Amino acid sequence: MAVDLHSHSHFSDGSDSPTEIVEQAAAMGLSGLALTDHDNLDGIEEARRAADRTGVNLIAGIELSCEWELGGMHMLVYFLEPGEGALQNRLAAVMDSRNARNANIIAALNDMGIEITLAEVETEGGGTGIGRPHIAQVLVTRGAVESIPEAFDRYLAKGRPAYVNRDRLGPEEAIQLATASGAVTSIAHPHTLGLASDDVIPTLSRLHDIGLIGLESHYSEYDPIERGQYVELAESIGLVATGGSDYHGAYKEGLSLGSGFGDLDVPDYTIERLGDRIPHN
Repeated sequence: MAVDLHSHSHFSDGSDSPTEIVEQAAAMGLSGLALTDHDNLDGIEEARRAADRTGVNLIAGIELSCEWELGGMHMLVYFLEPGEGALQNRLAAVMDSRNARNANIIAALNDMGIEITLAEVETEGGGTGIGRPHIAQVLVTRGAVESIPEAFDRYLAKGRPAYVNRDRLGPEEAIQLATASGAVTSIAHPHTLGLASDDVIPTLSRLHDIGLIGLESHYSEYDPIERGQYVELAESIGLVATGGSDYHGAYKEGLSLGSGFGDLDVPDYTIERLGDRIPHN
């Protein structure tokens, strides 16, 4: 059986509820699922109720956007439960920064003559982890752009006129806080790191020495050859080869939970391998 260790609900930048995602996983016959909303665990309780009812093995997680000048580094954190903890407590400041960013993005769009409101965006999001995809969808609804990709290309992507930076953890801090919280970390979609080929192994090895556990090797956008190469890379460093669809519901058209663009198959033993690496503080 397969698992999906990378999914997003409307508590961050997905369109579906946690219940809907878990029910989809059950209907597809997935044995395990990680809900990895950006910077928050607010959907975990709802997802847990659905998982208990459907029999899906739910892994509580998040996805962190780390401070990384070379490209984009996103850190998946697994087995991170809601409540008190080193990383959980740090997330409060991250979410405050995200919320302030949303208001600043909307103000920038208003200054350009695009009249949208925070209330519209919050209604679109339907959760607590409001982000740029929700703003993009409101721009589509308003007729300011024709698609979500166009909204990012014209206004919301880094370097575009409505882009606003926010508080991010460095990768070392993210790994250390996750470890202190009894969780494990894996770098998401590593092709976005922007590393030169000669720097890949030294950089990943350094992060592994700090406590990095996994590398997302089975990813929707990779072909079978690329997936095999990332699996070999992970294993050569001592990392667990993780994987997931990066499901966002309607915000990523053509991409399905579990199967990605149709050929994704993340082996179910991945969860056990990650579980074997949970720190015991």
